[in-house]
Amino acid sequence: MSLAEIDDIERLKRINDALVNRVELAIDQQRNAFSLFQTAISLEGQVRRRTDELTSTLHSLEEANCELARQKEISERANQSKTRFLAAASHDILQPLNAAQLTISSLYDLQQTDAARSMVQQVERSLDTMNELLRTLLDISRLDAGVTKPNFTPVYLPHLIESLLSDLRPIAERKGLKLRISIASESVLTDRSMLRRALQNLISNAIRYTEKGGILIGTRRSGDGLSLEVIDTGCGIQEDQLETIFEEFHRGSHGKAAVADNECALGLGLSIVRRLVTALDHSMTVTSEPGRGSTFRIEVPVVPDAPPPAPCQFSRPAQPVLRDGSLSGKRVLVIENDPAVIEAMSLLMNNWEIDCRIVPNKERAIEAVASSEWLPELIIADHHLDDGDLGTETLAALRNHLPHDVPAILATADTSKAVQARVDELGHEYMSKPVKPAQLRALMSHLIQSRST
Repeated sequence: MSLAEIDDIERLKRINDALVNRVELAIDQQRNAFSLFQTAISLEGQVRRRTDELTSTLHSLEEANCELARQKEISERANQSKTRFLAAASHDILQPLNAAQLTISSLYDLQQTDAARSMVQQVERSLDTMNELLRTLLDISRLDAGVTKPNFTPVYLPHLIESLLSDLRPIAERKGLKLRISIASESVLTDRSMLRRALQNLISNAIRYTEKGGILIGTRRSGDGLSLEVIDTGCGIQEDQLETIFEEFHRGSHGKAAVADNECALGLGLSIVRRLVTALDHSMTVTSEPGRGSTFRIEVPVVPDAPPPAPCQFSRPAQPVLRDGSLSGKRVLVIENDPAVIEAMSLLMNNWEIDCRIVPNKERAIEAVASSEWLPELIIADHHLDDGDLGTETLAALRNHLPHDVPAILATADTSKAVQARVDELGHEYMSKPVKPAQLRALMSHLIQSRST
């Protein structure tokens, strides 16, 4: 049926409305499709921009990683350089000081009056202070550079504390102070030498700044660990100084009043303690009441079910200084390459009337003992010698050229654990430079006399 044949107006309206609706629906669908098309184009653009941004960011990140790797390599080379410098500094800086102390000892023997000897002793005390300062500064540098690494082992606390007090108790007794201990029979996981040094500094500080009463070294359980405590009855610390006391060269308001004239107080002891405790990953706290005393605590982890401790072995007590002619005529081979130390050693050995020969390296040392006409009764060797020779290996090589074992002392500024371990392995004695002449003479006499008996 055509539209012309339809005479129903209402019906025509309905058909017209239906057609209009279809047209509008078609237009809406086209409009929606176009809108979706535009949206798709917009999203594609955003994706492209985000991809470009991400690519640029990844490229920047790669460049940053390359720069970080380069800076890390530079830092590692710098640390290696610093490590080498510290090793050289330990030797080269302390060598002149060693020569000075040996010379001062010879100068003291030449003085005829008490006034002159007093002046020489004053110079010697100044050299001791300089030695302590240099060694402490080198220790701080090693800790800051990460050169000193802890070697964690179970450490039996009673043995550690007893070895400390054998050195420190005489100092406390001279001041009329009591040193008491209350230590649990426990083993802790730490580096023995580093913890010992930290406790030694804390106890020495306590003795230095305590005029009456005493010092207690004790332990207290703290969770799964143990709190090592050093408690004194000294002058105490003001609350506003509880942090600054760990800064370099800080001695506090009572520092000058509490320290005797002949003591060496540089204000570096607590700075070393904090660095040692940090390197060990232990924690430390301090509480104090001015006028009543202070308490320093170091938290250390306990080793559960630790094996029984080895028998306690303390270092040999210092031999008395011998003033007789016990070294007169003794044959001593000195292996040393520093001209100033050679001159000082020659003068010192001459004053002690020793038959001494001084050589700079391993080859000359072997030549010196090649003839049976002159065999040393004692050998004193530096560690870093001419031609890259090492004192430890020179001592080991000399065993093949001597008819019998000869006692030896390695006197060196190299304080590394590896060197000390090698000396122990060889069965010889280790002395750190600068060497104190009185201690050197006592050890020489002891070694020679022990061999002859």
